[in-house]
Amino acid sequence: MGYACPVCDAPQRDETHLANHLALQAIVHGDDHETWLDEHAPEWADLNADSLGPLVSDLAEEREFDEVFEDTVDRTGGHSHGHAHGQEHDHDIPDREPQPFGGAGGSQSLSGDAAQIFEEARSLTREMVADDGEDGEDGETNDGETDDAPREGDDRDAGSDADDRGEESDDDTDRKES
Repeated sequence: MGYACPVCDAPQRDETHLANHLALQAIVHGDDHETWLDEHAPEWADLNADSLGPLVSDLAEEREFDEVFEDTVDRTGGHSHGHAHGQEHDHDIPDREPQPFGGAGGSQSLSGDAAQIFEEARSLTREMVADDGEDGEDGETNDGETDDAPREGDDRDAGSDADDRGEESDDDTDRKES
């Protein structure tokens, strides 16, 4: 059982989904959904889905749907999760490599240039994480410098050279004017 959207007849599994559908369509498209809401629930823009749901469901047709709602589709690839809703769980499946943008059993794997770019990004990320792990706990990097120490060509402390020579930097001028 569910509700048929009174505007487009799209199936919605409950009153909250119906309210979300109507409001989202109205906000995004500003079409007949917005007109319908303005006529039947003028305060709709000020309500949340839990408040709007009972109002719109009273005006929508409740019926059986042959269509499958997205939350009833088995997306586990045949693997049972064995948990109750609301419990934390891990989707790692040791014998399967995660696919880019498609999850463990992804349907949208990449090819060509996109796959090369993605793989290069993964490689660079691994290197970056490995480099972070090699930094000392006191904030020193492998080259003995601290993470926040200025490096050659770094102009973060350009004003400090002027201070060393007794000259004013832009920062000093700003401080004096304040």
